[in-house]
Amino acid sequence: MNARTALGAYKVTKNQSAIDDASPHQLITMLLDGALERVATASGAMSRGEIAVSGESIGKAIGIIDSLRVSLDREQGGQIADNLSALYDYMTRRLLEANATRDADMLVEVAGLLREIKVAWDQVPADLHRASE
Repeated sequence: MNARTALGAYKVTKNQSAIDDASPHQLITMLLDGALERVATASGAMSRGEIAVSGESIGKAIGIIDSLRVSLDREQGGQIADNLSALYDYMTRRLLEANATRDADMLVEVAGLLREIKVAWDQVPADLHRASE
């Protein structure tokens, strides 16, 4: 096993361990971070003209945002969950449009929306983290 293969295996194992050990609150944080990372990668690739990398990263971001949307609890979340679902749908449409038109400004917009959600999520008091477990 070469060093690159070993490093890849380590990363997969480390990431899987982090997911297995994470609370529901931490999982959402990880998804938000992952979406932000993929949008940033897409933006950088788009600015360098790396269309395939940009498209792949946008696709991954859309998958993560869909996971966030599916994880919403509409019974307990009520209007907030409905609003987040609509916002996630909007972000998905903007990402698809950004990919089709190669418009990096749309990626910046989506990243800003994701950051706003993440800031609010990070401010949830710790004693409420366990309520969702």
